[in-house]
Amino acid sequence: MHAQRKVSSARPYGRQAWRPAPVRARIGLAMRRSMSFGHMGEAEGALRAQGLSLAPMAMSDGPISDGGVMVMPTATVEHLSDGSLKALVVPAGAPEADLDVLRDMVGRAHAAGIPIFAFGEGVAAALKALDRAPAAFTTTPGVMIQGDEVLMLSDVDALTAAAARVG
Repeated sequence: MHAQRKVSSARPYGRQAWRPAPVRARIGLAMRRSMSFGHMGEAEGALRAQGLSLAPMAMSDGPISDGGVMVMPTATVEHLSDGSLKALVVPAGAPEADLDVLRDMVGRAHAAGIPIFAFGEGVAAALKALDRAPAAFTTTPGVMIQGDEVLMLSDVDALTAAAARVG
């Protein structure tokens, strides 16, 4: 064992260690209580692999706690309008008492012409915020809304292709 430690090839890390994709765009993440990506649990990793950095956005004035970890918001609703954020992510989550904030987020993102990614129950919430009928998208794990187009994201490959268009 001691001899293996001295051999450079025995190291688990080195010059060939995994490196994250370089960040090419910053996108907003609407932090919701009990948030998840529904049936597409690997969505966050797929977005990050495409060089999209997730910036947490508060849905309320209270602190954001996710799994016992306090998360500080790094983006605001105004960043959706000023070009700082290149997309908005609406994950599934507990129904919010104040859906006006979500409606405002989705409305600003839509008005700015940036894509809106929604997952799980977030699909219906985002479509309702845009006054669209969510019935046609109840079985899809996710969607990307851009302008009048709603693209169904049935798997991670579809999400990866859609995320590549952001920026």
